Amino acid sequence: MPAEASSSLLDVDQQKEIEINRIKAKARIRAEAENKSAQSSGNANGKRALGVTTGDSDSSPKKKDTKDPNAPLKRDSRLMGRYLDYDLSKMVNSKGGFLVEEKSNFDEETRRKEKERELQRLKQAFDPPIHIEKDKNPRCADCGSVDVDQQYRKTFRVLVCSNCRNDKPERYSLLTKTECKQDYLLTDPELRDEEVMPHLLKANPHKSTWNNMMLFVRFQVEEFAFKKWGGPEGLDAEWERRMAEKRSKRSKKFEDGLRDLRRKTRESGWAKRKAEEHVHTFGVADREAGVQRCTECGFEVEVEEFSGF
Repeated sequence: MPAEASSSLLDVDQQKEIEINRIKAKARIRAEAENKSAQSSGNANGKRALGVTTGDSDSSPKKKDTKDPNAPLKRDSRLMGRYLDYDLSKMVNSKGGFLVEEKSNFDEETRRKEKERELQRLKQAFDPPIHIEKDKNPRCADCGSVDVDQQYRKTFRVLVCSNCRNDKPERYSLLTKTECKQDYLLTDPELRDEEVMPHLLKANPHKSTWNNMMLFVRFQVEEFAFKKWGGPEGLDAEWERRMAEKRSKRSKKFEDGLRDLRRKTRESGWAKRKAEEHVHTFGVADREAGVQRCTECGFEVEVEEFSGF
């Protein structure tokens, strides 16, 4: 009994497979017929029309996808070695085809100045070695500490430690060149003299390509300014004199501008009145009345005619 059931089940499977093969064969025959009819029929230009095949045949063997998803991408052989043909050091910026004036000299000069500034800053940042014997090391002028600020010592020739420098800003704080010129009335050549006014060079915080920022110690600036102007009283007197002169110039400039404005106002008023001035246009004289009348405003003047002898 079980053998009969298995044989009947096998017959059903065979019938099902036969039916599927028959349907596939019909579909393949139909597709081949449509393809042949499309190739035989031509369009208006005598060319073969494009044929669209509907449906996929399962009888054709499928290509197995042997690609590894984790494998690296293959490099195109046509692109091999092309990136080696470009020498970036010899490439020239064409400015997108625009005619732009080259500034190679300017760029070289800028780079040279930048290197000089960098060398100056590195030279100032170098710290000298400390002597092994404590007595031979320089000491702070205020507290006698050995921990001397090497930057102040080397640049400003001032012996001061970090603590005294921070505790006494009225003496050891740094001033910019603009503050020295405005508050202590010092000139630019005096501030640039390294022997008279030692200064520290730092990169300009506003723009790196500008000149280095010059910093001065406050007590050195005050000593030089008091010596130049005769003490703090002389400095204050000179500052007051310059401020008074500045106010006088500002007042004179304002008065000159006001005077010029008044003159222009008078001239414009006179020109306006001159343009609006009426010029009489007299017509033919009336001999009976003895008058001549303006054709525009009606103004009359008496006229006398003399008959010839």
